[in-house]
Amino acid sequence: MAVTTIAVLGAGSWGTAVAIHMASMGHRVMLWGHTPQHVSDMHEQRSNQRYLPDIPFPPALLPTADLNECLKQANHIIIAVPSHAFASLLPQITERPTGLAWLTKGVDPVTHMLLSQLVAEKWSESLPIAVISGPSFAREVAQALPTAIVIAGNDPIFLKTMRTILHQNNMRVYLSDDFTGVQLCGAVKNVLAIACGVSDGLNYGANAKAALITRGLAEMSRLGTSMGAQPETFMGLAGVGDLVLTCTDDQSRNRRFGLLLGRGVSLPEAEKQIGQVVEGKYNAAQVCALASQHGVDMPICAEVNALLSSQISAKQAVINLMQRPPRD
Repeated sequence: MAVTTIAVLGAGSWGTAVAIHMASMGHRVMLWGHTPQHVSDMHEQRSNQRYLPDIPFPPALLPTADLNECLKQANHIIIAVPSHAFASLLPQITERPTGLAWLTKGVDPVTHMLLSQLVAEKWSESLPIAVISGPSFAREVAQALPTAIVIAGNDPIFLKTMRTILHQNNMRVYLSDDFTGVQLCGAVKNVLAIACGVSDGLNYGANAKAALITRGLAEMSRLGTSMGAQPETFMGLAGVGDLVLTCTDDQSRNRRFGLLLGRGVSLPEAEKQIGQVVEGKYNAAQVCALASQHGVDMPICAEVNALLSSQISAKQAVINLMQRPPRD
């Protein structure tokens, strides 16, 4: 395998984990962080103690706060910032790349556009692009535990290049051309994970959680197919795989955030206790806006959005769902 230089833009837990994985394969990886002190700490400690404590960096992983130098040296660029920061990062990539991939899961909070639409708006739809998704907790990837992911994009050659970079040892990579479906899965599953966390926080049991996952998958599928996604995507790694993972395991920030809300913790305090970006907090309004735009009924996501907007309590959200008229 040819060694290449890869820029990972975003030094949170997920960006760091993928950077560790690629560097352990022998690639030269430049991990860019926007906070100089954080980057300095990573240099000194040879680890990301803030987000992935006690997992050492391979020698080929180089933290940097110099975005321009990072982009100048890189053969490939992978964006790993939160969804609300994605649009503000794009203008800082001043030269058109040969291709662009991202780990970000979500929708632009201002325009409610898919991230692929933001990229196409800047560089046209001819730019090879790819989204990396699927059931993948950062710590487990960084620890080299077995993981399967999916990469969706618009260019078969670029997709195979990204697979070559990532498919090794502990990571198995599948390819998809359903760019819309894979992106939507990554956004909607965050909202549903909050719902499952709220349910467990209220001690509503396994039946309720199973119902939320199943009916949530139906909501995700309805929205996706209305936007042109392939139905089978929602039964794959990006859909049901990532949904089950993030709804059932406490490594999920979105689930833990919901747990706190279900236990009566205030929104600001819950976010403070999580200590990292909770994507579902942003995704709820974005998903509901898309549902309204496409005329799709998404009651679970709507109740989560109302809860996060402080319009209703956690218990009232459940009451509203259970009192909906019966349906086939």
